[in-house]
Amino acid sequence: MQKIESLNNITHEKLRVNASFSTELGDNLASTITFFTELREIEKEYPILCRKDPETGEHQAVVFFGLQKDENLFLTEADPAQQRHVGWRAEYVPAAVARGPFSIGVQREADSGSEQREPVVHIDLKHPKACCDEGEALFLENGGRSPYLNYITTILDTINDGMHLTKIMFEAFNKHELLEPVTLDIQLVNQDKLKFNGFETINVEKLSQLSGEELEKLNKSGFLQAAYFLANSMSNFEKLIDWKNRKLLASGHTN
Repeated sequence: MQKIESLNNITHEKLRVNASFSTELGDNLASTITFFTELREIEKEYPILCRKDPETGEHQAVVFFGLQKDENLFLTEADPAQQRHVGWRAEYVPAAVARGPFSIGVQREADSGSEQREPVVHIDLKHPKACCDEGEALFLENGGRSPYLNYITTILDTINDGMHLTKIMFEAFNKHELLEPVTLDIQLVNQDKLKFNGFETINVEKLSQLSGEELEKLNKSGFLQAAYFLANSMSNFEKLIDWKNRKLLASGHTN
């Protein structure tokens, strides 16, 4: 059960958060959603596919960490001296995971007779990363935000801004019919066969056939580059397959 509170430097003055990553801390995710605002970084290290949210019918971009349920191949033995993000073997952690126990909430304030809605940082005090005596401080002795909390605020801005821009991005892709179904058939060294279906990716051929005016509009919005980020990220599945096969070989599970 969650215990969500609005973060403040009085109630949570001494609170610390575990900023590392592990299965025990709830990071054993095979995938999560990602946003337009971080695609440049995501494309460098992770595969991305697109799909419609079954509840809303709106398209989402999905970033993959593993090939099977609850499998996160980016989780690794923690080595603070060698890792930028302890327990995670990549330079960038997707915002939906990096946020940990934090989220964006809305605070209503009356101003000149009208109600204003201001975004505020919320924290889940029941989250495993918030239940620790050691970890990253959220506030300085003078009450100011710590470097870690500033980082978290940036991550939350990536999500908050990204939700709106991602929706507009997919509206543009659908307008030009740039999404096409994709199926991945994967065979591992132990002869197990995995199948990914129900997803979509960018049809690069259709993208290249758009008119100069259409390409210019996509380029000015940043969506042209985003389309290529999505398409190019597919090659990162090869890395996941390699990591999965190495893991199987190391454990002797090849028969």
